[in-house]
Amino acid sequence: MSDAARETVGETATPLTSRADPGLFVRVDEGSREAKLDLVVQSMHCAGCMRRIERALGELDGVSFARANLSTKRVGVRWDPSRLKPAAIVEKLASIGFEAVPFDPKLIGALDENEGRKLLRAMGVAGFAAANVMLLSVSVWAGLVSDMEPETRALFYWISALIALPTIVYSGQPFFRSAFAALRNRQMNMDVPISLAVTLATSMSLVQTIANAEHVYFDASITLLFFLLIGRYLDVQARNRACEAAQNLLGLRAVAATVMEADGSQRSVPVEALEPGMLVAVAAGARVPADGVVASGISDVDTSLVTGESLPEVVRPGAHVFAGTMNITAPMQVTVTARDDQSLLAEIVRLMEAAEQGRSAYVRIADRAARIYAPSVHILALATVLFWLAMGAGFVTALTNAIAVLIVTCPCALGLAVPVVQVVATGRLLKHGILLKAPDGLERLAEVDTIVFDKTGTLTVGRPRLVDSVVSATDLAVGAALARSSRHPLSRALVESAGTKPLPVLTDIREEPGQGLEGRLGEEVVRLGSREWVGAPDFDGNAHGGPELWLRRGIARPCCFRFMDQLRPDAIETVRALKVLGFSIELLSGDREPAARAAAEALGISVWRAGARPDAKIARLKELASEGRKVLMVGDGLNDAPALRVAHVSMSPADASDISQTAADFIFQGAKLGAVIEAVEVAKKSRRLVFENFGLALAYNAVAIPLAFAGFVTPLIAAVAMSTSSITVTLNSLRLGRVRKAD
Repeated sequence: MSDAARETVGETATPLTSRADPGLFVRVDEGSREAKLDLVVQSMHCAGCMRRIERALGELDGVSFARANLSTKRVGVRWDPSRLKPAAIVEKLASIGFEAVPFDPKLIGALDENEGRKLLRAMGVAGFAAANVMLLSVSVWAGLVSDMEPETRALFYWISALIALPTIVYSGQPFFRSAFAALRNRQMNMDVPISLAVTLATSMSLVQTIANAEHVYFDASITLLFFLLIGRYLDVQARNRACEAAQNLLGLRAVAATVMEADGSQRSVPVEALEPGMLVAVAAGARVPADGVVASGISDVDTSLVTGESLPEVVRPGAHVFAGTMNITAPMQVTVTARDDQSLLAEIVRLMEAAEQGRSAYVRIADRAARIYAPSVHILALATVLFWLAMGAGFVTALTNAIAVLIVTCPCALGLAVPVVQVVATGRLLKHGILLKAPDGLERLAEVDTIVFDKTGTLTVGRPRLVDSVVSATDLAVGAALARSSRHPLSRALVESAGTKPLPVLTDIREEPGQGLEGRLGEEVVRLGSREWVGAPDFDGNAHGGPELWLRRGIARPCCFRFMDQLRPDAIETVRALKVLGFSIELLSGDREPAARAAAEALGISVWRAGARPDAKIARLKELASEGRKVLMVGDGLNDAPALRVAHVSMSPADASDISQTAADFIFQGAKLGAVIEAVEVAKKSRRLVFENFGLALAYNAVAIPLAFAGFVTPLIAAVAMSTSSITVTLNSLRLGRVRKAD
């Protein structure tokens, strides 16, 4: 972290709160006109905190959406800017005991580091004190079975008190402050019973020391704090690791850009100051500062950030490049097409934030379970005291068992069961060029048993190429010379097929919409277009089913250029692998029957339908749903958007139409279809890990609570067990990061 960042953050978040105006971080949605703001709340530690934050913000006039995320310590808010100021949101959180700062990628790492450093210091002090108090306790335990005098024992207890009391006051601050803030606002969180347990154990030990009793519990109190701090610190570190992909994404941006002025001079500006139309220079080895079009230069660009592809892409003038990608081999100049906050990189981050801040059904189950924790645990602790008093045990024994119950019932493991899995899965998918848009998308994708593909632009790349042309090189050159005057996809494919050879010069070129092109080569009239436009004979059929262009030169016999939309590079392997995984595969295409049949046969798809209009696709999806099938629809076209909405879950390639991307739950980058396999595997493993985490949390409580109630668990053992359960759930979730990328 830079010195400037440390100076800005300081030892707490307060300096940053006073310097950062929330209004500077507000984004306004152009469609809904709602204001959006992301905040960081470092003091949010449990599901109860999340519920209090969301409820408080929901009470503000004009707020339409408030979502807290425990794993990322983030709070997303949307509201009507005409009815509410952003400062009021921060003030509302402060009024319920939560200091909030605007989410700033430049400083969020400093905040996380600051929190970890404070916990580490507190843990170090507690560990040092616990070791010394434990040495004294061991001496007392040995003396209890020998001839230690009561005065010597009392001296050891007072020394233990002198070590433990200031240590507990200092090291317990992360829990005491959180608990006090909650109680001050007449709320409860998981730090209240923890603080109550530590305070009761320490107070009881001090009273026992004053009374020169045989047993005190300073060792349990200080060791309890030590293990709690270990759990809290490891939780912070594990959370930071889980969120690494999302939090560091904007760190891949260039910090500054070199703008080329009209007079040839250069000036350096922050990337935030770039505007569309500016010309920027990108040196070899530097990151592209903004989305744009290459104006000059040829280079290799590492696009793995955007596409997930490991091999660099060659870019030439006219090629699109994106902010955050790395220019590898040669300098180039780029014309900016989008501001920094409207770049593809910024959009990816927003999509990830939206997915992470949503709530799946699993999260809602965990929230409801954690919601009843606070009242239940205090009732259970009181019941423990009354039970042991009724059984004739002394007050010290009853209180000790109640303290163990307070500690052992902390719902940390249950609260972490789902959010950590969701964040790890989102980051893992991002590394493979897959963006998760819907918060419950993974949950629904894990239930899929049938996959329905569109053809053009989904199973194929959506770019036709010349595959069959029994024509002379001269006719190919003439056709390409005429075709370069059109932007039609088939015309572009024909020009590309001609390569770099010199083309003849045609004059008087005109385009007849829906028909083709006409021009003159010398005195000869040349036409390129449909069969009818050029007057080709009807008996020459189109057996291959793909699109075609016809060329006629003067009165010569027309010749035909035939095209085929090529399959994605790994389409055949992907479909085969999905079948091996047990999925039923179907093809619904709006293309003609010969083309759809050819694609289906090449891919080994036995169930297919051609000429499927949007209503036909919807009808088929509803038919499958009525049979109890859970369908994943993968499509890209404008006509696929309704079907994407109807399907149980949906995916769309990144180059799809905007409306299809809006309708889809997942968006995958790059030319390879293997992203479908990757997403399905991650979704299924995510569900498995969520169930495992629920099982671990429930098993822990089922065993630990009865043992603590029965008096078989001391406060020290309870602290170790509680911390171990939380760490186990978090580490189990992080196993998702080892999911193999599909070949």
